[in-house]
Amino acid sequence: MQITWKKIILHVDLDAFFAAVEQLLHPEWRNKPVIVGADPQEGKGRGVVSAASYEARKYGVHSAMPISKAYLLCPHGIYVTPHGHIYQEYSHKFFKVLYEFSPLVEGLSIDEAFLDMSGTMRLFKDVHTLGQKIKSEIKTQTQLTASVGIAPCKSVAKIASDFKKPDGLMIVEPERVQEFLDPLPVTKLWGIGNQTFQSLVKMGIQTVSQLRAYPPDILEKKFGKMGLHIYRMACGEDERNVTPYENVKSISNETTFETDVMDQSILEKTLFQLSEKVGGRLRRSHLRGYTIHLKVRFSDFRTHTRSHTLKKAIFLTEDIYGAVMTLMDEFLPSEDFIRLLGVGVSNLESDSGSQLSIWDITEEKKLKVEKLMDQIQDKFGKNIIRHAESIPSRTNKKSEKDH
Repeated sequence: MQITWKKIILHVDLDAFFAAVEQLLHPEWRNKPVIVGADPQEGKGRGVVSAASYEARKYGVHSAMPISKAYLLCPHGIYVTPHGHIYQEYSHKFFKVLYEFSPLVEGLSIDEAFLDMSGTMRLFKDVHTLGQKIKSEIKTQTQLTASVGIAPCKSVAKIASDFKKPDGLMIVEPERVQEFLDPLPVTKLWGIGNQTFQSLVKMGIQTVSQLRAYPPDILEKKFGKMGLHIYRMACGEDERNVTPYENVKSISNETTFETDVMDQSILEKTLFQLSEKVGGRLRRSHLRGYTIHLKVRFSDFRTHTRSHTLKKAIFLTEDIYGAVMTLMDEFLPSEDFIRLLGVGVSNLESDSGSQLSIWDITEEKKLKVEKLMDQIQDKFGKNIIRHAESIPSRTNKKSEKDH
């Protein structure tokens, strides 16, 4: 059958990854409720659930849930503390399989990724055969199951992969995109969190079809650029390309303050938060960089950028922060109010370019801690676990941007 899709995008997501690995390593735990996370301490423990097997989910247990609540729901469950290094090994096997199908792979986290198969589809009979082949190879090489969504764009593929979990395959043909999206709750769309959802409900919008019927100019007036973004998502319009790590030239984050700031402690804390985000994105992308960038915009919109190239590529949060603070010294103490701060890293290389054996033991320990934090944040939110230095101050940010 001839494939006429303009783009063929896959979203591949390992099912209950952390819990599935634990069940794989402990066959006696298969078909039993396995909960990965903090020690429940018989219902008195602090912390949250990192992952729950599908058997545990039948009792209402899910990721990001307080571990004490999980214990109340499923006291007979098997509770396991995370084994980050083991999950990383299986993640490498998973991504190795994906690269066997396409060079265009974009990882979203340790256990999910996009693939662009537009240029390699000729190797397969049809998209269903492709999806089944990828699932089969993942099962053969990792012993884990994956759910796959196939669609003409990234946002629809990501929604589709969640439709028939676990071990699912959902295909949304180009001519069926709107039929697929319209009945869904708007919360399924990329970019709609709880706060935006509550605002939409007040406007009488709860489904994708209702959002699509709303005048886009009113949505833009209400939500700014985000309004147009969610409208396009509702229409199945997503032109974003699958971007492999090797094509990434730089990684940066910036924050615009709700109220312009002069307080040095707030500025330093904000720069640490930005360094933490950039560092996390570098580590997830298996990258490190030599050149550090700082962006400072004052209340009168004067904008200054500074950069410095290091002798050694870095991706640890405190290394990025230290380099950025050296650049920031020029502006501290600030005699003017600052509107925006930005942190970036460029001149990137793969993190396989440096050998761990040349690192001192302290740095290696820091890397293990930060990678484990990255994995936990991937599964149940960025704010669940943070460096103490990055706990947000009472000053709110107006907007944050990733580049």
